[in-house]
Amino acid sequence: MMEGEGRSEAGKAFGLLICGTLVYYHCAYRNSTILSLFSDVLIVLLCSLAILGLLFRQMNISVPVDPLEWQISQDAANSIFAWLANTVGAAESVLRVAATGHDKRLFFGVVVCLYMLSAVGRLVSGATVAYAGMFAIKFCFLLLNQLVFVVET
Repeated sequence: MMEGEGRSEAGKAFGLLICGTLVYYHCAYRNSTILSLFSDVLIVLLCSLAILGLLFRQMNISVPVDPLEWQISQDAANSIFAWLANTVGAAESVLRVAATGHDKRLFFGVVVCLYMLSAVGRLVSGATVAYAGMFAIKFCFLLLNQLVFVVET
């Protein structure tokens, strides 16, 4: 066993100990949920990255990918919003058919889905779900933007 490997293993163990302590504090001591922990971690990471990006910009350090300079084409924006409109329309038509009760299997599927959503709503606060949803949507837009950027180049 080399000398550097022992330090690497000790560093991993120390990192796991710190992470475990923070998870215990957040979930057990503060009586928060895991979803709240993940959204808090995501908020801290995104804020840290934003501050680092602004700092690098002020210091004229070139960043390999600068999200502030990304551009999305008009066709990509139109296709994204067309997909969004089609998804909302499809969900509305499915819920309309389920509400009439003509399709019993669909009706019970919607009831189970709504029951699961209400169970999640009882476990976590609305603000936590809003934060997690906001950052999930932002992450999806970043992935789409990266995909459009790769396709255009």
